[in-house]
Amino acid sequence: MTPRDHIDSLRTAMGRAIIGQLTVIDRLVIGLLANGNLLIEGLPGLAKTRAVKAMAKNIEAEFGRIQFTPDLLPSDVTGTEVYHQTGDGSEFRFEPGPIFANIVLADEINRAPAKVQAALLEAMEERQVTVAGTTHKMPPLFIVMATQNPVEQEGTYPLPEAQMDRFLMHVQVGYPTVEEEAQVIALVRAEDSAKDTGPKDKATPPPRIPQEVIFAARAEIAEIHVSDPMSRYMADLVYGTRTPGALDPDLARWIEIGASPRASLGLDKCGRTHAWLQGRDFVDPTDIRAIAHDVLRHRVTLSYEAQGEGVTADQVVDRLLDLVALP
Repeated sequence: MTPRDHIDSLRTAMGRAIIGQLTVIDRLVIGLLANGNLLIEGLPGLAKTRAVKAMAKNIEAEFGRIQFTPDLLPSDVTGTEVYHQTGDGSEFRFEPGPIFANIVLADEINRAPAKVQAALLEAMEERQVTVAGTTHKMPPLFIVMATQNPVEQEGTYPLPEAQMDRFLMHVQVGYPTVEEEAQVIALVRAEDSAKDTGPKDKATPPPRIPQEVIFAARAEIAEIHVSDPMSRYMADLVYGTRTPGALDPDLARWIEIGASPRASLGLDKCGRTHAWLQGRDFVDPTDIRAIAHDVLRHRVTLSYEAQGEGVTADQVVDRLLDLVALP
């Protein structure tokens, strides 16, 4: 099997576990292949955690989960030096925290205070943590998928805009349709029934995807061709958020702060990954437009005027895509 065949089987396996969230599944796979961290936002019960678990379950990877709470300490995430008494004396040994896994689920990241969020985001950015003067590297396959609830604000610590920028994509999870929700009921009922039948009646799970497949896919994605006009198109989209007045008076009123160069890099990484998943060896405008909202929505700071008018970041990106000329 080729790397794309393996990834297609991963998407299929995740689709069997997650009903009605095909876009979310694709975004998780894009984040994995683009080697970027994701912020997944949605109301409770919309299978955010289940989606991440479904991905980890089908890959030969160590899965770590951190349930963020207001009393969490940075050492609860990164690990700490622990004093050990041995027959030859005593010593301090580093005990790794849950961040030292291949796929890390940071559940409800906005429930933890700023120091804990900073410890996680430093590990995301630097791919290492330093404890007691010693640097500890993350494994080669390392991705953080953080979830947050967009509505409940009591007892939460919203992520600052500058820290939000470190996430490659901001994925929003919506409600399923009525038909899909009926399928969810049937799926969970079948899973509960399978648990009650005992292990002897359970079917053998399919083999998990080796990590080498992920690295091979990334190598192929790195070879995806991006023409100069396509690179300019991505730069124009991002530059338009910084000089909105040159495009449209409404955009000028709505955008307070534009996107950073990380947005251009994110469009390039995700655009190439999207093209590879579609079976093409080049990027065209449909790839960029498909992932533009996920890459830009958390990097554009809206003005108070926009918030007062009920304008969303997605509406701003929609207007931007309408106004910036295609290559």
